[in-house]
Amino acid sequence: MRGMGTLVNVLAVVLGGLLGAKLGTYLRPKVSETLMHACGLATIFIGISGTLSQMFTVENGRTLSADGTMLIILSLVLGGLLGEMVDLEKRLDRTGEKLRQLVHAKNDSRFVDGFVSASLIICIGAMAVVGSIQDGLTGNGETLYAKSVLDLIIVMVLASTMGIGAAFSAVSVGVYQGLITLFAVWVAPLLSDSLIQNLSMVGSVLIFAVGCNVAFGKKFRVGNLLPALLVPVFWEVIDRFWL
Repeated sequence: MRGMGTLVNVLAVVLGGLLGAKLGTYLRPKVSETLMHACGLATIFIGISGTLSQMFTVENGRTLSADGTMLIILSLVLGGLLGEMVDLEKRLDRTGEKLRQLVHAKNDSRFVDGFVSASLIICIGAMAVVGSIQDGLTGNGETLYAKSVLDLIIVMVLASTMGIGAAFSAVSVGVYQGLITLFAVWVAPLLSDSLIQNLSMVGSVLIFAVGCNVAFGKKFRVGNLLPALLVPVFWEVIDRFWL
């Protein structure tokens, strides 16, 4: 059934968040800090591996070449400028604040951090885009089912250190993947293999930045860098129709 993959993904995130929040009540501060660092480092290397896997290719079976450097630079610079103009980070924080008030968690100082960090980690990436398109076109949710298992673990660890706010990233997953699934028939013809790879590459750079924030404290306003994901789309349009 179309949409089942996203539904399962949402339920997995909620379950992971609830389990993690429950687990966090039994953790000492030092253990929570160590888990936070571990989760951040894991996210950093997920971002690094995702970026490098798209940048580097082997030619003639022995020559290693790198592509996409200019696209990454343009995406981050132009996306960052646009993000700062509309201040997406503040909008994400406001959404988190509204959710915190809605569930009467005013005393949970890390609610917004948990919501924003978890949302960015599990929504950015090729699996979310490709899986949602497959789900919308054919009803095949296998990619999203696999993503659901990963998201459950990631959100569980985040919720154990950041609290119940991480569970509400299920809202972000439901809206983001649900819209892609809903418009899959229209979107799919526009998503070439090269575009998906470029989206994954730029998205992985953002995941790296999220990992740094989780491990070392907030260093990057990743929310304001999200428009970087629009640049590969324009890059693809220019390459397809003008070059």
